[in-house]
Amino acid sequence: MRVVIALCLVAPFVAMLWVSSYAKVDPAFIGIPFFYWYQMLWVLISTALTMVAYKLWQRDQRSRKGGASA
Repeated sequence: MRVVIALCLVAPFVAMLWVSSYAKVDPAFIGIPFFYWYQMLWVLISTALTMVAYKLWQRDQRSRKGGASA
């Protein structure tokens, strides 16, 4: 469970630090160069991944507390 949480939190950093993968103009989306819309897309993706990581963390904490008291 914690590995999945870590992957959810690390993925946006890896995607943004690998600049050579998105340092280009094409393909443009509604006139916006790839460089810009790719980064904006990752803002939404990282928000979703952070929410998933938070929910998984809550579930993990609940199961640890429930298992310890049983």
